[in-house]
Amino acid sequence: MDTQNPSAPSRAQSRSAGKNHPHAGGVVHENARHTERFTVIGNHLAQHPELSLVARGLAVYIQSLPAGAPVDIKTLATRFPEGRDRIATALRDLEAHGYLRRTRERVPGGRIVTRTVSCNRPGHRGRAGEDQAPGPPKKRQAPRKRLLPAVPQPCYPAPALLQRAIDLLSTLRRHDPRLLLSATDTEHLAPGVAAWLERDLTPTDVRDALTARLPMEPLHRPAALLAHRLTAQLPPLPPIRPPAPPPQVRHPFQTCDGCTRVFRAPEPGRCRDCRGDLGEPA
Repeated sequence: MDTQNPSAPSRAQSRSAGKNHPHAGGVVHENARHTERFTVIGNHLAQHPELSLVARGLAVYIQSLPAGAPVDIKTLATRFPEGRDRIATALRDLEAHGYLRRTRERVPGGRIVTRTVSCNRPGHRGRAGEDQAPGPPKKRQAPRKRLLPAVPQPCYPAPALLQRAIDLLSTLRRHDPRLLLSATDTEHLAPGVAAWLERDLTPTDVRDALTARLPMEPLHRPAALLAHRLTAQLPPLPPIRPPAPPPQVRHPFQTCDGCTRVFRAPEPGRCRDCRGDLGEPA
């Protein structure tokens, strides 16, 4: 491993400093680079101010073991001469300072075992065995497709009206090639165009509103731009007009059979005055 020695001084010190001189009795490191069968230990463990030498040495030993190796008190007491009591005390100290986590679990068959997790850096909760060879890479999820904004809906979505809207959208690419829409985008935008058409707007009016003042840069999502315009620029509904009165019926001219007066009536006969003289209803 190409790592710096954390115990080495940060800069060369002067040889005039007597207390730091190698011949003053201080330690001198003669280090060789390890290439196999070595364990990296942090100075927070090697120089821990509260752990005993037994606890620190036991932590180094446990961190050097492969995953699955037994580290119970009986096994460790067989391996080291300190005895069960000193080893049990050291394990409790390591657990109190976060270098060990021990939990009791029930395994298949009903037997209860102690599960021990060795932490080379307390407070860093990684997954157990993260120093082992990584497994197969996880499959990356495909990015979710961004949905188009909602568009207005027509009050009366007649099939003929929706078809006119689809025809209008399919011709937008003739005015700007960047407005080439897919069949899915066209189906999504068609109700919004139909809502414009039922507001007494012609297809030319709607086309001009959608294609006017387009940005100069490339359109990455033209359907989203059109959906925004259909919603933000939607004109109001036309005012409600009262129904026109029925046209007045104008009968043809007739000549009165009694006084030869000309009057309007659906069929020949007598005028109103002559019918009154004879007692007929007007």
